[in-house]
Amino acid sequence: MEQRRFKEQAYELVARIAKAADSPRRLEILEVLAQGPRTVESLANETALSVANTSRHLQVLRQAGLVEGRKQGLFVEYRLSDAEVFDLLRVLRVVAERRLGDVDRLVRGYLGGRDDLEPVGREELLERVRSGSVVVLDVRPHEEYRSGHIAGAVSIPVAELPRRFRDLPSRKEVVAYCRGPYCVMAFDAVKTLRRHGRRARRLVEGFPEWRAAGLPVQAGEGSRP
Repeated sequence: MEQRRFKEQAYELVARIAKAADSPRRLEILEVLAQGPRTVESLANETALSVANTSRHLQVLRQAGLVEGRKQGLFVEYRLSDAEVFDLLRVLRVVAERRLGDVDRLVRGYLGGRDDLEPVGREELLERVRSGSVVVLDVRPHEEYRSGHIAGAVSIPVAELPRRFRDLPSRKEVVAYCRGPYCVMAFDAVKTLRRHGRRARRLVEGFPEWRAAGLPVQAGEGSRP
């Protein structure tokens, strides 16, 4: 009986993590926080939730130890409590894609038709960055770029790209990236660049996956075109 009680109590505690992740909105919040710290108001705007609902979701995630809040002046900034939280998010996504056919069909149906060229892998991009043969373009919001970005990447948020594509070197191929596999900003950026006659492809994943792989990153203003 003692061993049984131990197992029940242990798995009950572990189940808190599963319960906290049992919400599409909370998973989306974790994806945004994987880019860098955010205030409640900023998260609410990014996820199309009310501030009140965002606060409630953050409270659940905080009680499960998945996020933490830090006072920054007049505001509280939330962030992932540990790099392993992103690992959890990534594993959930990979398992869902492999074991649930509906997920694979949804992703292929929505994203598959947006780009007819093979995306660039992490190792290929790293080699091309080192050779100077490519421009790496971060199309996420500026605040996410400042929190962390691929070393050497330039920052042009996707909404600014139609009026700023001339800021990019015309003779080099551009590789755009954003938040991760379900993020469409890089797709839209590549479409815009190709429409204006530029050679462009996208990174197969996003910045959090690049960082999790231990590849070179920077923080701060970094490079501007």
